[in-house]
Amino acid sequence: MKLLLIEDDATTVDYVTRGLREEGHGVDHLANGREGLSQALTGEYDVMIVDRMLPELDGLSIVRAVRAAKVATPIIFLTAIGGVDDRIEGLNSGADDYLVKPFAFGELSARIAALARRPQAQSEQVVLEAADLKMDLITRKVTRAGQEIDLLPREFALLEFLLRRKGRVQTRTMLLEGVWDLNFDPQTNVVETHISRLRNKVDKPFERELIHTVRGAGYRIDG
Repeated sequence: MKLLLIEDDATTVDYVTRGLREEGHGVDHLANGREGLSQALTGEYDVMIVDRMLPELDGLSIVRAVRAAKVATPIIFLTAIGGVDDRIEGLNSGADDYLVKPFAFGELSARIAALARRPQAQSEQVVLEAADLKMDLITRKVTRAGQEIDLLPREFALLEFLLRRKGRVQTRTMLLEGVWDLNFDPQTNVVETHISRLRNKVDKPFERELIHTVRGAGYRIDG
């Protein structure tokens, strides 16, 4: 599974990430609440593990924001705040489970597995849209203003990645990891080249521009 751990205690991070990776899971870790929320909103994870007390933004606020954004990824609180009222507050914020420190790794692993087996509360989107641009993930048909657009496989993947994160800036690194599955910078202009090609097909023939360059940050699709 692909897991997100938002935790600022170094001992807990080392213990949890080592154990989960030994089980074969991929683990992304962030210690800052605001950065953790930004990553959580991508909706790319099977399960998220969140501490309550975090720098800049607390765990309750993270979970509430994630649920407000309609991200249905299962979330488990892993925290030292363990009173009955605290657990109720955590679950009412939108979390699916609540585990109090100190904890046994085996129990955490079992709870993560149980959450991952649950059916998602929301059905998978099959049509992505931005303004008059539509992408059907079943037929793999892309249209704008009713006009069909022919995309190569990598162009389709790039557009899908942007549409799933509509309104949010995606950095070059995010695109390399999400579209090309590269965890390093190949020092080429592969992202810029494909963005240019995509613009020529999706934006250039139409009046309104949907794909925007955010100087010094990355790219965003609006609509």
